[in-house]
Amino acid sequence: MGSTPAPAILPFREYLLVGLTAAVLTFLLTGLVRRLAIRSGAVAKPRDRDVHLTPIPRLGGLAMYGGILGGVLLATHLPVLRRSFEFSWDVVAVLVAGAIIVVVGAIDDRFELDSLTKLAGQVTAAGVLVLFGVQWFLFWMPWNGGLTLVLGQDQAVLLTVALAVALMNAMNFVDGLDGLAAGIGLIAAAAIGAFALNLLDESGRSVSAYPPTLIAALVAGACLGFLPHNFQPARIFMGDSGAMLIGLMLAGATTSASGQIDIQQSNASDALALLSPLLVVAAVLFVPLLDLVLAVVRRTSAGRSPFAADKMHLHHRLLEIGHSHRRAVLLIYLWAALLAFGAVALTLFDGFVVVWGIGLGLLVALLGSVVPRLRAG
Repeated sequence: MGSTPAPAILPFREYLLVGLTAAVLTFLLTGLVRRLAIRSGAVAKPRDRDVHLTPIPRLGGLAMYGGILGGVLLATHLPVLRRSFEFSWDVVAVLVAGAIIVVVGAIDDRFELDSLTKLAGQVTAAGVLVLFGVQWFLFWMPWNGGLTLVLGQDQAVLLTVALAVALMNAMNFVDGLDGLAAGIGLIAAAAIGAFALNLLDESGRSVSAYPPTLIAALVAGACLGFLPHNFQPARIFMGDSGAMLIGLMLAGATTSASGQIDIQQSNASDALALLSPLLVVAAVLFVPLLDLVLAVVRRTSAGRSPFAADKMHLHHRLLEIGHSHRRAVLLIYLWAALLAFGAVALTLFDGFVVVWGIGLGLLVALLGSVVPRLRAG
C-alpha cells in the first residue's frame, strides 16, 4: 500500500494497551448487549444436549466486536501501531469479514439459521479475507535441504477459505461450557501473538509483521473482557456471533503471520514449529480442531449431518467421567495452553528442552483428566 517501510521498534506496550482497551470495552458493552438479547428474544433455552438448566441470553459476539473496533480505533492513533494500516489491508480485512460473520451469527443467535445458510455466511466472510489479499501462498518444507512450496492462486484461495471455515466451526463446536470458547480463544490469540512478536523482533520486514500481532492482541483482549460475564455460572453466552468471530480472526491472524516468515533465515534444527505455519496453527487450535474432526467423523458414521448437534464433545466427556463444570473447563485450558505455547516455544528456545517440558506437562494434564475415572475404578 505504499513505499518500503523503515525499520521499526518493537511496540509491545502499544499492543498491550490496545488489548486492554478491547478488553475493557468488551466488558462494559457486554452488560448492554445482555439487555438487548433479553429484549430481542435472543436467549438460549435449555435443550437435551445443553449443560445449562435455565435460559441464558446470547449475542455476546456483538460486545466482542465492539471492543475490537475500539481497540482498532485506538491503534490508528498510536505512534507505532498506526503503521499497521499504512502497508497492509490485513486488519481492515478481518474487520470487514468480522462484521459479516457477526451479523450472520447474531441472526442465528436470534432465529437459529440452518447449517447451510451459516456455511454460506462463513464462506462469504472467508472470501472477504481473500479479496483483501489475506491468503496462504508459501510453505517451507524441510526436505532436500529446504523446499519452498508456492501455491497457485486457486490453491491459495481454497486453503485460506477452508482454514477460516474450519476454525469458525471449531470454535463454534467447542463453545459448550461456560467460559470454554472465550478461554481457548484467549489462549490461542496470546500464543499466536507471541509467535508473531517473534517474527516482528527478528524479521527485517518488521513493520509488515505488525498486522497479525495487532489482530491477535485484539482477539485476546475481547476474549479477556468477555470472560468475567461468561465464566461459570455464565450470565451471557457469546453465541455463534462470538464463537465464529473468534475463529475468523484467529484464521486471519495466522494467515497474515504466515506471509511474514523469513524462509531464507528459518533453521529447522532450531525452530521446528517453522516447518510449516500450519503446524503452529494446528498446535494452537488442537483442542477445538480435534473436537471438530471427532464430531464430523462421529456424526457422518452414524449417517447424520456433520452439523447435527449431540452431547458427545470433549467437554461433555470430561463431565461424564466425573469432573465438575469448572474443572473440565480448566483442564481444557491446560491442554490448549500446553500445546499452543509449546509450539510457539519451539520457535524461541532449545527444542530438546521444550519437548521434554511439553511431555511432562501433557503427562500431568492426562493424569488430571483421568483422576475421577481412576478413583471410580
